[in-house]
Amino acid sequence: MDTSIFKYFADIQTKEIAPGYHSKIIHTATNTVNFIEVDAGSEVPPHQHIHEQCAFVLEGTFQLTVNGIPQIMEKGMFAIIPPNVPHTGLAITDCKLIDLFAPAREDFKLL
Repeated sequence: MDTSIFKYFADIQTKEIAPGYHSKIIHTATNTVNFIEVDAGSEVPPHQHIHEQCAFVLEGTFQLTVNGIPQIMEKGMFAIIPPNVPHTGLAITDCKLIDLFAPAREDFKLL
């Protein structure tokens, strides 16, 4: 098996990137993919970054607030957050999410 191409998801170390946000992060040359399991009640404070962010809800109910406007997201929903737009998130229930960032998150490479 060519391990420069094929990898095992189970081999990615889980990191708590914020209280209650447990991530497995994959970096490519052009993007970062963040697979997140979020504990109910966990919140990410308001922030913004230079990256475009696509946020997908795989399981659970998650409140995403973008530009001060809250939206309840359920399984099967996704949002596209433009660069430099303030946003925050709150897990209403336990959640499984995927965030895709472009360009790659250099700050996440340091975690």
